[in-house]
Amino acid sequence: MNENGGLKLNLNKVNLVLTAGLPSQLPGILRTNMPRIAMCGRSNVGKSSLINKLLSRKSLARVSAEPGKTITVNCYDVDGKMYLVDLPGYGYAKRSFDERNKWKKLVDKYFSLDGPGLYLQLVDLKVGLTKDDKDMISFLDGSGLPFAIVATKSDKVNATEREKNLKALENDETVPEDAEIIPFSAKTGAGAGEIWRIISEFVEFNTNAN
Repeated sequence: MNENGGLKLNLNKVNLVLTAGLPSQLPGILRTNMPRIAMCGRSNVGKSSLINKLLSRKSLARVSAEPGKTITVNCYDVDGKMYLVDLPGYGYAKRSFDERNKWKKLVDKYFSLDGPGLYLQLVDLKVGLTKDDKDMISFLDGSGLPFAIVATKSDKVNATEREKNLKALENDETVPEDAEIIPFSAKTGAGAGEIWRIISEFVEFNTNAN
């Protein structure tokens, strides 16, 4: 039994319970009252790597060598207390119109699901905010959905560039002033504790509310 941000979880009890490639596959299997924590971000930003690090696994969530290859929503049941959800990445230029349309319908359906949901918006700290990132942040903020920003690949930049890029992220007009921004490295695990704190607070609040 591990304690993550105050939340007691048995990380040996993690199961992939849903891989949905069609909107119609999304609602049925998920318990609507169980908190869902979803990873948003562009293809190859590190969503699967974040899930693996949070769950202390090496390859539970598959890290694709080819960005944008798979358009599915992958949902993991963590100890019967919460779901971790890997949403398909956006912004992959080589996708056809039909593939982009499929992505939109699938993600729109996910956003329409009932029940408590928290969103971790992943942004590549080396690349900075893309137009697609800004559009997603604007959507989350405008919809009143709870979210935090995870600045991935923080180990890929030196200390000076890291601080400069974090400041640019904080000062971007798309990012709300009260948004939490957490630098994260899948390689070193830096930031994982802060991410767990946010998840724990959300899960405990919504579990007690039920």
